[in-house]
Amino acid sequence: MSFFFEVLIGGLLAGVMYSLVALGFVLIYKASGVFNFAQGAMVFFAAATFVGLQQDYGVNFWLAMPLALAVMVVLGLATERAVLRPLVNQPQIALFMATIGLTFFIEGLSQMVWGANVRGLELGLQDEPIQWLTDKAGINVSKFDLTAAGVAAVLVTMLALFFSRTRIGRALRAVADDHQAALAVGIPLQQIWAIVWGVAGAVALVAGLLWGARNGVQFALTFVALKALPVLILGGFDSIPGAIVGGLIIGASEKLAEVYLGPHVGGGIEGWFPYVLALAFLLIRPEGLFGEKIIRRI
Repeated sequence: MSFFFEVLIGGLLAGVMYSLVALGFVLIYKASGVFNFAQGAMVFFAAATFVGLQQDYGVNFWLAMPLALAVMVVLGLATERAVLRPLVNQPQIALFMATIGLTFFIEGLSQMVWGANVRGLELGLQDEPIQWLTDKAGINVSKFDLTAAGVAAVLVTMLALFFSRTRIGRALRAVADDHQAALAVGIPLQQIWAIVWGVAGAVALVAGLLWGARNGVQFALTFVALKALPVLILGGFDSIPGAIVGGLIIGASEKLAEVYLGPHVGGGIEGWFPYVLALAFLLIRPEGLFGEKIIRRI
């Protein structure tokens, strides 16, 4: 039983980090209805910028952090200004294709500026079991996983409170419900979009640091965003609580499937099982657990 809980806890901790990536998608989708396919590239660019400032220019950790944050906020604002704003009122497929093009642009820019070599990222967190938990309960839980999940949980909670309790958050919800109605009551639509894209850039930095420290800063970080897709399908594309719950479900099910089903169906199940789960969920509840059900009358 202790082994089961060890696997489950490890999956839940990984799920919190998945939620952090999914949160970047949710913020932009709530404000503009755009599925930002470039979120994974932003995660990669954020991690590469942080490591590049440290290793190429000798900037210390505490200075590299705000500099990288400033770069990501500027990137988010520039993306909103140069990509989203000119395409307002265009078909959703046009906006989606624009974010795909933005993905390749950011990936190329990152490798042009910082190079394509794999780099290590050190945050001072040791990937080793928590000794007292191992001694007391016989459960091996990584210090890195627990700390990273804690950081991700704090950020997700802060953003959830910000968008649910503050004036900007209420404006965001109004914009998400009806753009035209929000404009009619004096809500500055373009300013709200700019704020959301800036926040998405900051979220990409935190996700990039945590995943970069775990897997190394490399091009493969862009594919972390693909793991957020099942999270969004389960939780709902426009729900912050849904991103959290969906991440926990995907993280736990992925680890449990890897351990208990992997030996019977072959290796690599952790790579495709979340998508099978998401596909099954689409057939039952397409809008997600927390998504708003849309009823169209003809």
